[in-house]
Amino acid sequence: MLQIFKKELNSFLNSLIGYIVIGVFLTATGLFTWFFKDNILDFGYADMSLFFQISPFIFLFLIPAITMRAFSEEVKSGTIELLFTKPLSKWEIVLGKYFTSCFLVFLSLLPTLLYYYSVYQLGNPQGNIDSAAVFSSYLGLFLLGCVFAAIGVLMSSLTDNQVTAFVLSFVVCLILYYGIGQFAQLPFMGSFGYLFNQFGLDYQYNALGKGLIDSRNLIYFLSVIFLTLWGTKLKISTLK
Repeated sequence: MLQIFKKELNSFLNSLIGYIVIGVFLTATGLFTWFFKDNILDFGYADMSLFFQISPFIFLFLIPAITMRAFSEEVKSGTIELLFTKPLSKWEIVLGKYFTSCFLVFLSLLPTLLYYYSVYQLGNPQGNIDSAAVFSSYLGLFLLGCVFAAIGVLMSSLTDNQVTAFVLSFVVCLILYYGIGQFAQLPFMGSFGYLFNQFGLDYQYNALGKGLIDSRNLIYFLSVIFLTLWGTKLKISTLK
């Protein structure tokens, strides 16, 4: 698994893809957080909620771009058969590729700690920011990115076309993050809408952003990741 991880990471860092994804994420979040209308400075409060509101929607575009080549490129080029000849289990192959995507998500988020430091210093009095809520939101954002990555890896295993894998990943992630919550608010859903809403990624993500790390939210994210990766493992088992 470690060898797969190193190989995938090197392929990203030796090309422009990894740097473009990280650069676009930092540029977009920086512009929305500090410069565009209703930014932190205009808001007047030591609060990073705007950053955590916009980041998932940026991830919707960027993470599928990272994962779209995970298996689709291997299948199209025929190297998937060579990969299966190596002394690696299916889980090691899946996890090696998946952890590479998660690591790139982590690298994207790491520089944004500068945003927190800046807001912390600008607070009046200094440090007037809910640090617990910020770091639980970071945890939620990272887990959300890991869920998007797991979905992207699964979609990549379903097709040998990278563009198709990108579109499928974007649509599925959008439905799980935004679509379920919107559907739950429809009038005919009634009281069932509240229960249905809890299956949405946005509900679990926003719950973590309140500053309290609830084991139920963690179990939800980890369950979705496991089930998605398990589906990927089953799919690539049929390719051999």
